[in-house]
Amino acid sequence: MAAYLCPPAVIHGEHAVKTSQIVAEVRDRHPHAAWAPRIDGIAAGTGIETRGWMLPLETAVAPGGGGALGALGAGRAQEALARGGFAEQDVERAIAALEAVPAPQTVQERTAPAWAAVQSYGERAARGALQIAGLDTADVDCLITSHSTTPALPGLDIALANRLPLRPGTMLLPATQWACVAGTRSLALAAELVAADPDRVVLVVISEALSTTYQPADDTLESLIVRLLFADTAVAAVVTGRPRRESVLRLDGAWHHTLPGTQDLHRLETRADGTHFVMDRRGPRAVQETVTAMWEWLRTRYQDDPDSWYPDTLLAHPGGTRVLEYMEQTMPDAWPSGLLDHSRAGYTSGNRGGAAVFDILRRAHDAGQKAGSRAVLYAAAPGLTATALDGEWL
Repeated sequence: MAAYLCPPAVIHGEHAVKTSQIVAEVRDRHPHAAWAPRIDGIAAGTGIETRGWMLPLETAVAPGGGGALGALGAGRAQEALARGGFAEQDVERAIAALEAVPAPQTVQERTAPAWAAVQSYGERAARGALQIAGLDTADVDCLITSHSTTPALPGLDIALANRLPLRPGTMLLPATQWACVAGTRSLALAAELVAADPDRVVLVVISEALSTTYQPADDTLESLIVRLLFADTAVAAVVTGRPRRESVLRLDGAWHHTLPGTQDLHRLETRADGTHFVMDRRGPRAVQETVTAMWEWLRTRYQDDPDSWYPDTLLAHPGGTRVLEYMEQTMPDAWPSGLLDHSRAGYTSGNRGGAAVFDILRRAHDAGQKAGSRAVLYAAAPGLTATALDGEWL
């Protein structure tokens, strides 16, 4: 399968949003929520003090451009009130009061600026990855893209093909719905493409504005957790079929796994006020099942050397620290400690979704890795589906 990966470019959201700011905003908006007395403890439990967003917090919590009358309009409301027997003066006062009530942002108001940011950040990451790899846009034979939280057609692939620009003959492969598994699955696909043609150059770009799932009106505990967890990031990397001077990791094998009947545990829902991330509390246990399946894949893959083989780094995005703890608990006893250190470090500034594994990989690369040491990359996503790769640091 051998595919060669250059160091990824990672562009973090430039607007620092502190957990204390989110807590203050949510507490002021939902003072009587069932979880309100526990909000400080819930926030502290995430281990996140600051996360980067592509747009400021004020953008997420701003009211929409229309009043509470919305699509109904003042004229129809006046007619309805008049038919109900209200005096003209009372009708005018009622209409004025309703127009003064702030309405939530519409899907367009919420998504349009985020989509513009996703394109801009994606372009920056793409150019950074090409520079790191010592390549130019003319060298790219295939572009794989993912952006799950800003639905658009055409998508990020077409946007980047024009913005960079790429050659007209470049193969474009958009994977909008990969979500959290985009990092590992895009590398697995890239490896398949360069295996078919070792001279092919594949550019992977993942740009996620997860902050668009911040919904001020929601008062569920799950919505509070979503507000506290997500960060915005764009990442990109070059994959080739032959080693380059800039290559840092060789990918040797890939594994995919999907759990039947788990498609409703995590999902995005588009409502009148934008995108909502809905998650079920059963989710972490389901993710753990994919971890168990991955251990079995590795056991079978290295059954001829079961006592001495182990990864030197485990670059994992299972969605949260709870599953990281489970991974540590279920690793073979002979494996060394600290394999998930870079993965844990990645969560201290937010959950980056599909961009997470590239961010974690960059952290591991910057820390220095010994040539010949082994790496396993893993991610799980709504579906519930997972992909892992096995490779060697160069």
